[in-house]
Amino acid sequence: MLSVKNLRVVFNTRNGASVAVDDLSFKLKAGEVLGIVGESGSGKSVACYSLLGLIPTPPGKIENGSAEFMGQDLLRMSEAELRKVRGNKISMIFQGPMTSLNPYMRISAQLIEAALQHHKITKKEARQRAINALNEVGIRDAEARIDLYPHQFSGGMRQRVMIAMALITEPELLIADEPTTALDVSVQAQILALIKKLQVTRNLAVIFITHDLGVAAQMADHILVMDKGKLIEQGPTADIFNNPTTPYTQKLLNAVLTTAKPTPSLAERTEPPFLQVKQLKTWFPQFGGAFIKRLISTQQAVDDISLTINRGEIFGVVGESGSGKSTLGRTIMRLVEAHSGEVLLEGKDLLKLSESELKNSRRHFQMIFQDPYASLNPRMTVFDTLAEPLLTHGLATQITVLEQVNQLMDDVGLDRCFIRKYPHEFSGGQRQRIAIARAIAIKPKLIIADEPVSALDVTIRAQILKLLLELTQKHQLTMLFISHDMSVVRYLCDRVLVMQNGRLVEEGDTETLFAAPKEVYTQQLLAAIPKL
Repeated sequence: MLSVKNLRVVFNTRNGASVAVDDLSFKLKAGEVLGIVGESGSGKSVACYSLLGLIPTPPGKIENGSAEFMGQDLLRMSEAELRKVRGNKISMIFQGPMTSLNPYMRISAQLIEAALQHHKITKKEARQRAINALNEVGIRDAEARIDLYPHQFSGGMRQRVMIAMALITEPELLIADEPTTALDVSVQAQILALIKKLQVTRNLAVIFITHDLGVAAQMADHILVMDKGKLIEQGPTADIFNNPTTPYTQKLLNAVLTTAKPTPSLAERTEPPFLQVKQLKTWFPQFGGAFIKRLISTQQAVDDISLTINRGEIFGVVGESGSGKSTLGRTIMRLVEAHSGEVLLEGKDLLKLSESELKNSRRHFQMIFQDPYASLNPRMTVFDTLAEPLLTHGLATQITVLEQVNQLMDDVGLDRCFIRKYPHEFSGGQRQRIAIARAIAIKPKLIIADEPVSALDVTIRAQILKLLLELTQKHQLTMLFISHDMSVVRYLCDRVLVMQNGRLVEEGDTETLFAAPKEVYTQQLLAAIPKL
């Protein structure tokens, strides 16, 4: 169906030509799933975008190659000819559904637009086709929900809408670009099962782009491994996983297979415990009414949670999206105000502190957020970002601050010469290291890490997890680690608390919980982890 030969894509930058894809060749048969794997920046997405004319030109340029699709060379087509293929014969599921769906348009309008663009049907027929597509991807009450806006769906539901939009035109080839990267494990399992089912029932050819080898093993018939724009290795999935022939593929596999915690716990039991959370409740009021706002209902995001964390312990909180785990972390930090309960840090109730007392106490507890690009100020250099908390809390002077910032850069494994750069000049993994450096800058006693590795590829994720372990040991930190990824929690945490719908489901030592989970919900989370 598709034959790509000697594809070369170059981007012209201030520092000269950067080769994104270098002499790439592969073939895809009808009804086959090809997995393209590699780290961020390996060229896997650029290779597929270039087939459909989706790379920006300039600065991007296809210097060489051909891509024959059903007898036609995609790279030689005009824009008008490509438009007839794009979305019709070849559809694409993008990584971030919220950046692909128009927030101002109802779901119905976006689905109907795609159907009308490529098929000679009436608007009524297009609407019915859109409802059928939503039903096919597992959205309940599709007829009622089709007229909602994207923000009224969860992340998993938005990804289902994207799949429906890709399939409504009945394409022959589907390109899925990291469609499950930031989804929790159970929603990821549902989306993967859905794509596999649709691929089989429709006999679709699929190119599945991912950095997660566990996902690739589950989905693909053949694997193509890329690094720095080059094809490193390719072959049947079983051969790639059982007998990798290159060190790079072996490195990717090792990053997935590391599950046992490499260092012993430094936790110390003290009286009173280092952190106590007692019967914590965080409720969000839901208002309605066109002219006069009135209270309709109350969402119980955190519902009567109690836990204790020992000094030096890494304590994991896991659950699906919407389980209340991030709200729990933010409530402890007082970024969200609690409805009732107590949060005792070394015996002092954080919820009773005045604004000035809270500001002075902030240096003792810091947070690492999920998206470092959103949490770092884009107008501040790395130096300004790291110096600000040191100067604010009086831990450095104008004379000593440079040396302290340089030491922080050393601690998180970044070159000192980067301190005059801005956040946009770094990769995702480097930005997360900067966010970690800012969190540890004022030597806090407690760090709350909210999904800090969920959007990173496997090798960068392994580096960040190793870094967090080293820093907790070096600085004797206590950490509350929030994640939906059970394998990450197993690697990092001493004890785990499982949450669902704001409530505590199960709690225990990590290895005990993984070996013999008592609750059905915990068993389901463990079963959803992609296995090699």
